[in-house]
Amino acid sequence: MAAALQIDKMLETVVRERVSDLHITTGQPPVVRVGGHMVRLETKTLTPEDTVGLMKSITPERNQQELQEVGGTDFGFAFGDKARFRVAVFKQRGHIGMVLRRIPNEFLTFQQLGLPPVIADLLHRPRGLFLVTGPTGSGKTTSLASMINYLNDTVDHHIITLEDPIEYYHQHKKSTINQREIGVDVPDFPEALRRALRMDPDVILVGEMRDLATISSAITAAETGHVVFGTLHTTGAQGTVDRIIDVFPTSQQEQIRTQLSVAIIGILSQALLPRKPKGVVAAYEMLVVTPAIANLIREAKTFRINSAIQTGRKFGMQLLDDALFNLWKNQLCEEDDVVTKSNQPGELKARIARAKKGLLDEEEEEDEDGDGDEE
Repeated sequence: MAAALQIDKMLETVVRERVSDLHITTGQPPVVRVGGHMVRLETKTLTPEDTVGLMKSITPERNQQELQEVGGTDFGFAFGDKARFRVAVFKQRGHIGMVLRRIPNEFLTFQQLGLPPVIADLLHRPRGLFLVTGPTGSGKTTSLASMINYLNDTVDHHIITLEDPIEYYHQHKKSTINQREIGVDVPDFPEALRRALRMDPDVILVGEMRDLATISSAITAAETGHVVFGTLHTTGAQGTVDRIIDVFPTSQQEQIRTQLSVAIIGILSQALLPRKPKGVVAAYEMLVVTPAIANLIREAKTFRINSAIQTGRKFGMQLLDDALFNLWKNQLCEEDDVVTKSNQPGELKARIARAKKGLLDEEEEEDEDGDGDEE
């Protein structure tokens, strides 16, 4: 019972201070991540018994069993009606460690997130694959939840989400939404996707496109008249296209290029940075697949995608480094932070140095915001 009280106290702090993650491990007090920085709570150092007690107070039986068998488990957890958490429990040096990520219980709008406006148009396409990419903790789940909520508010669709674990809970509004959790409602992503196609879906969200079977099924689903959302842990639109194609054996790559060039409608790649003076802000790269970009994918000329994004501003496209530059220029982020997240740090550093001397390039004069708030 004491452990339950203790975890409640910590979670109260997390909700009150609006921190993003709570880290629990033996040998130090609990640590929270605030605005990208790790801060120790001023409480006692945790013993192995403490961490086991804290773990048992919130971890379902099924997940405790998985922890024993494979040394780690993930699950979603509701802290009353105050917040939901995505929990990762793991063993380290034979002891228990946990990371609890807070999932805001309200949906943020495209404007609040600073999402590129062209996304609203892409979501109303009758079919196609839309990918949201970026490293872990870059806000992909938040962006996708916002998009699903937007569809739920505006169209009468059947939306199926396949997630591991479910993070945001959606109510049925204009759309009917069925959310299936991997390991609870269905064994794995390939199986879930195969079943979803028999459930009369309009929109399918695939929480993670980890393997060949899932990626292949997602492309096929997008070709056959469904809007499919997927996430990948890649950085940048160009890298994402290459990564998808590289998953397949060489003998199939030409065919996949052709399929992908037809199926894919857009890629949003994002990074999350500390915002001045506090909080976090997102920078976005946006690729809208035009016939010219579809040709580049089909003809294995993906190395030209970045320059196509640069010349595709009129279609709502933007390179991540342009968004990062604007965050620095608008004094929302420190130079070091934007350079760290850059795809081409050397070039961005040089560009910032030129800007400091007042030598802006012509296109840099056209200020385009690539930023948005994320809690």
